[in-house]
Amino acid sequence: MAEARPLRLLALHGYRQSARRLRQRTGALRKALRGRAELVAIDAPHRLPTGAEDDPDGDDPPRGWWFSGPGTFEAGEAAAAPAGLEESLSAVAAALAEHGPFDGLLGFSQGAALAAMVCALRARGDPRFPVAFAVLVAAFASRAPAHGHFYREPIAVPSLHVVGDTDAVIAAPLSRELAQCFVEPVVLSHPGGHFIPAAAAQKKAYLEFLERFCPGQGQ
Repeated sequence: MAEARPLRLLALHGYRQSARRLRQRTGALRKALRGRAELVAIDAPHRLPTGAEDDPDGDDPPRGWWFSGPGTFEAGEAAAAPAGLEESLSAVAAALAEHGPFDGLLGFSQGAALAAMVCALRARGDPRFPVAFAVLVAAFASRAPAHGHFYREPIAVPSLHVVGDTDAVIAAPLSRELAQCFVEPVVLSHPGGHFIPAAAAQKKAYLEFLERFCPGQGQ
């Protein structure tokens, strides 16, 4: 019997990041998942104004998935007129179609919030998003009233929620609150802050979760 192929996860970066920066910051995770899962990162469609902390060569501008204000984003803001989400949903749908097949999603911070929205649409039968599960790191539910429909019904997509107890960017209660929007979520806490952890304890939890989704063996 042929060995099962690795799972493929579409990876969605955080606000002010890019696909390249996410790849740089997930080296330990990719090593931990080697042979079991591979990450394929894509860029968010919206370029952000560059600041002094960004790459001086300008070839890798920071990006975002949606905005809570003109060219800005705050996770805790109940934005009256959020902008840019539809373009990002279309970008995810296009990546799934053009670079697939994918088994699941991995999102970080704003990318994890977007992945949760994709899961909500998937649970409703949206054919654009054929994913079986999601790994959501430092995720949160959008506070924008226009996005409230994503969370009105329990999201019946298997999910692993990675929560940093000392995360100063997305506070742990926000991530736990989002987890409760899912059906039977798996919650993995770690003592660190706003990053994707890949120490031994987290590696074990990732692999145990991913074992549920062996390609070619049905869901």
